[in-house]
Amino acid sequence: MSEMQQEPELSDIPEAVPEPKKRFSLQLVWLIPIVAAIIGGTLAVKTYLQKGPTITITFKTGDGLEAGKTKIKYKDVEVGLVKDVTIAKDITHVIATAELKKEVTPYLVEDTKFWVVRPRISGGSVTGLATLMGGSYIGVDVGTSKQPQRAFTGLEAAPAVAMDVPGSRFQLHSADLGSLDIGSPLYFRRIQVGQVVSYELDKDGNGVTFKVFVAAPYDKYVRANSRFWNASGVDLTLDANGLKLDTQSLMSILIGGIAFQTLDEGGDAAPTSSNTAFTLFATRDEAMKNRDTISQSFAMIFNETVRGLSQGAPVDFRGVTVGEVSGIHVEHDTRTKEINILVDMRFYPERLRSRAVGAVPDPKEYRAILNEMVAHGLRAQLKSGNMLTGQLIVALDFFPNAPKANVNWATNPPRFPTTPGSLVELQATLMQIAKKLEKLPLDEVVGDVRQTVQTLDATLKDADRMIRKVDKDIMPEMRMTMEEARKTLGAAKQTLSADAPLQQDLRETLRELARTAQSLRVLTDYLERHPEALIRGKQEDKP
Repeated sequence: MSEMQQEPELSDIPEAVPEPKKRFSLQLVWLIPIVAAIIGGTLAVKTYLQKGPTITITFKTGDGLEAGKTKIKYKDVEVGLVKDVTIAKDITHVIATAELKKEVTPYLVEDTKFWVVRPRISGGSVTGLATLMGGSYIGVDVGTSKQPQRAFTGLEAAPAVAMDVPGSRFQLHSADLGSLDIGSPLYFRRIQVGQVVSYELDKDGNGVTFKVFVAAPYDKYVRANSRFWNASGVDLTLDANGLKLDTQSLMSILIGGIAFQTLDEGGDAAPTSSNTAFTLFATRDEAMKNRDTISQSFAMIFNETVRGLSQGAPVDFRGVTVGEVSGIHVEHDTRTKEINILVDMRFYPERLRSRAVGAVPDPKEYRAILNEMVAHGLRAQLKSGNMLTGQLIVALDFFPNAPKANVNWATNPPRFPTTPGSLVELQATLMQIAKKLEKLPLDEVVGDVRQTVQTLDATLKDADRMIRKVDKDIMPEMRMTMEEARKTLGAAKQTLSADAPLQQDLRETLRELARTAQSLRVLTDYLERHPEALIRGKQEDKP
């Protein structure tokens, strides 16, 4: 056993003989793996080179998002796929990681927008119905910026207008939102030419800024002197100018709308550039009445009630509106100890200027014209503008019999002369009549009238008794007398009829009288010729 465990001698170990170096030879079995590796590497390189960018999109919720299934589409063409959806560390939003195709890399800029397309009913449109069958997807609107970006904040709703639609965008400033919303239509001459794109509260909290889009070619009608107003719903106005009803369309009644019009459309005002800011007025009248660039403020003192007069009421000159009431105040005159009503008037002198071609407004010219008109009796007077509402207006007219007055240009604002209204004059006349009636001896007159009425009543009673007596006593006798008279007339009629005997005898008698008269006429003629016949008698005619 010990011999078997004995270590071998060095002479027992065979000596290593080095083999000569052989040339490299490729075995056929290695050819296939090498070709496969080359192809795989080529595909990997190609895939890497063709791989598009990876972006992150932040949404408030993950509604409609699903990793590996939610597609990203531009104009309904797939351009990417959502790979992962995770919740942010502050758990306030969701982050979607998406891989896009390489060809869309140039369009991933600062103002590119993403949103989840879902079925949505907003304004007057219904969108996203195709997602009911195919599922939600992320829509893309390519921006125009040159600044590349890889992290985006998704929109909660699709943009109202795509960035590539031809047209112009403008800003409108308003006091409040009203009934407007994203997608509310924009009208020009009652034709829809655009819509509201977005809105936001001003940083100072004093108003709302709208961004509106006007499609081409209608955007060329937006000029520097264009006026925008809120055309939402039905504009029903009942004021000193009467009852007015205005609306743009049924759509504007339901979802609101904006309308605009250009002042002096035949002028040479150039179209405005994009993103120009305008004021959004509440009504069309308010938008159009501020077109005057020159205005003069006046103060008017009235010693009568101004109930029914409101700020904004028109100042009328024979049917033409030349101004408006800008304020109503109470003034205490420390010198006369009187309390007056002070009405401020904003007067537009351009509306009285000459219409001659090339006429240039001149304030001095207006002042001279007003002074001359006031000297000829121009006064301000309160008049009823609407009998239904009882609202008042300030009317300017000429009163030749008014006391002399002038415009007090020394005060600020200048004082414009006034005259009492027709209602005040009527009240004064009625008061004078009432005072005269008070001086009349009404008690004595009433006593005399009462006595006269009593006497008249007694007279009427006597007359009534007399009529009753006549009807009772005299009327039967009168009835009998009438009967007798009727009989007499009947007998006379019978006697005087043509075939009555009396009439025949009377005719015979008349004929005899005619013959007698004829004989007398012959005798008279004979005696005139032979008067001696009265003595000698009638001589016989000789044969």
